[in-house]
Amino acid sequence: MNKVAVVLICALALFGCTTKDFSSPGLDPIPGSITYGGQPRTKLAKSPPGSTFPHNFIDQWGHQVEETYMIQPDKSLKIVHREIRPIRFNR
Repeated sequence: MNKVAVVLICALALFGCTTKDFSSPGLDPIPGSITYGGQPRTKLAKSPPGSTFPHNFIDQWGHQVEETYMIQPDKSLKIVHREIRPIRFNR
């Protein structure tokens, strides 16, 4: 294989690892999620559809939860990413 092909394959592999697909219906909310129990009553009127923002909280089992929300065209919120980690205490 020549060098150009190797560079192209590596670039495509890296691109595939760094892009996120937000076209899915979204994750189900869990206790602590902004959308748990329904959409919030206030709308994000000035935020453009497609923009994202983070939300961090501690769940009922003591895990640190990091969620990413995307604003939909109707101004509702969709959870597009969630990461759950145990809380580590330094001693």
